[in-house]
Amino acid sequence: MKTIKKALLTTVLTLSATVSMACEVTVGVVLELTGPAGAFGQAGAKSIEMAFRDINEAGGVIDGCMLVTDTRDSQSQGNVAVDQATQLVNIREVPVLIGGIISSVSVPIVTSVTAPAKVVQVSPASSSPTLTQLGREGITGGYFFRTITSDALQGVAAAKYARDSGLDNLAIIHVNNDFGVNLMREFTAAFEALGGNIKSTTAYNENQPSYASEVTAALGSTPDALYLISYPVDGATIARTWISQGGPQKYLFNDGLNTPDFIDAVGARFLEGAYGTSSGTTETPSTRYFYENYAEVSGGFEPSAPAADRSYDAGALVGLAIAKAGVAEADAIRAAIREVVDPEGEPIYAGPEEFGKALGLIAEGRAIKYEGVIGPVSFDEVGDISGPFRLWKIEDGGIVTTGQMTTEDVAETMSSLN
Repeated sequence: MKTIKKALLTTVLTLSATVSMACEVTVGVVLELTGPAGAFGQAGAKSIEMAFRDINEAGGVIDGCMLVTDTRDSQSQGNVAVDQATQLVNIREVPVLIGGIISSVSVPIVTSVTAPAKVVQVSPASSSPTLTQLGREGITGGYFFRTITSDALQGVAAAKYARDSGLDNLAIIHVNNDFGVNLMREFTAAFEALGGNIKSTTAYNENQPSYASEVTAALGSTPDALYLISYPVDGATIARTWISQGGPQKYLFNDGLNTPDFIDAVGARFLEGAYGTSSGTTETPSTRYFYENYAEVSGGFEPSAPAADRSYDAGALVGLAIAKAGVAEADAIRAAIREVVDPEGEPIYAGPEEFGKALGLIAEGRAIKYEGVIGPVSFDEVGDISGPFRLWKIEDGGIVTTGQMTTEDVAETMSSLN
């Protein structure tokens, strides 16, 4: 009898251990793994996986449960993104969703899926001012956050950089979606207020085999340079067409073209001296950790790939918020996201060792302040962050940082324009 009882007890303990080890918290992820923004989404997915790996190695969340992702491809299309997000929210019942990368994916997700369902959404790279407005109108319900600055600020930074770099008469070719239209408008207002001249503005629709008519229209205004607001695949097609039609080889690019894929597709010799802006970083130990370790999981993507750094932060913030909430419930996670960047909290950086420290502090009921790969962040009332902008230039086939505009610099410029 004792032998039987002992065997039963052993079986129960083994089953309990197996259940404990199998405990998982699933986070939904909808990213642009294919389509015009596919390179961004692929790099971002690797970053999120890295952040979750680091938290899991540190001990996991909610009594040691492991963070796992259910990752879906939006194909860079809003309608596909909504369908995938609906499955994650309604069928998988995830309490939080990370995505999308581009605004034309994130906006329909938040308006059609996450906000109505009261599920948290964190976008690593959607920068449209529309998302700010949705928050101010109460449509997002406080469930939306993003780890990138708004294009309302990038437009000002880009305009100032262009004028300081001697660009006077520009043609703009921009993707005809929420992101492209808003960045074009913000840039145009600032550029003209700073004394620049917009010779023409031409919108284009994505995934076209040719953009000859759009380039012809832009060149008809006889500009001195081109401001191209695009993604790598379509952007390369437009840039090659611009070059083949004899357009002036002076350029300003948005952050979406800050990638070796774009440069290689166009030809480095044609882009020498081109300018660009991206959301920047304020270096922390997290920045160094990410740049030194990303290659372990990246599958060949560089840590400087657009959206890679801020996708890690999106994953880290979600994971720490779940640990802080203590339950996999949306409302608790929504509150906890702000709590894990508490200005009065103990500074926490990226990596298993630091996350282990964070989990210990959370267990003790103490405040933490995650200072991420992109720098220390805090969220305003609509889930926006403020931060610096990186100024860069293409030299010898590579992307070289030439300077930075701080939040204060942008604010000062905006003030001077009013």
